[in-house]
Amino acid sequence: MTTGIFITFEGGEGAGKSTQIRRLAQRLNVAGHEVVLTREPGGSEGAEAIRDLVLNGPAEKWSAVTETLLMYAARRDHLERVIRPALERGCIVLCDRFADSTRAYQGAGGDVDPDLIEAMERHVVEGAWPDLTLILDLPVTEGLARAASRGGGEARFESKGQAFHERLRAAFLAIAEREPGRCVVVAADQSIDAVEGAIWAAVEPRLKAR
Repeated sequence: MTTGIFITFEGGEGAGKSTQIRRLAQRLNVAGHEVVLTREPGGSEGAEAIRDLVLNGPAEKWSAVTETLLMYAARRDHLERVIRPALERGCIVLCDRFADSTRAYQGAGGDVDPDLIEAMERHVVEGAWPDLTLILDLPVTEGLARAASRGGGEARFESKGQAFHERLRAAFLAIAEREPGRCVVVAADQSIDAVEGAIWAAVEPRLKAR
């Protein structure tokens, strides 16, 4: 269906995804690859409008089920308008968060029925799963401290408390354990350069395989 490579970055708050996805994009560009750098929720005009709804306001602004529906509405628009066309052109698509974040944040964190999330994945994603998912893992206390120091960002989710974020971390690690062929866990409590090196060690074999 596609000729490009789809790589997603996942992890809790403050894990350094934004920094590392930019570094990888730069490295790939220097190597001559056409890269599309995008994010979720967001990435397309319609999805960015939904992002504003979901990420701003008090922690209890939306129920977890409503969040799930909004996330998948944004994801569908993003897939149709950005991700699928880029992959069909042969690009490397780097996405800051994707469906695994819904599994973690709304599923494990918000206790949404897994059957609902699975049904949404089946009908919305339609097989457009990442070739590689990099899960940046960091102790929750350190991640929340980093997030607080940077300001802005996903403040609505950052305010949900320690227990919520511990569930997120456990969920991401469980996803990686279930799907080792797709997921690589990277310890994000190393130096920025060390994290970048670990990411490249996971990405380079996929490039050579293509």
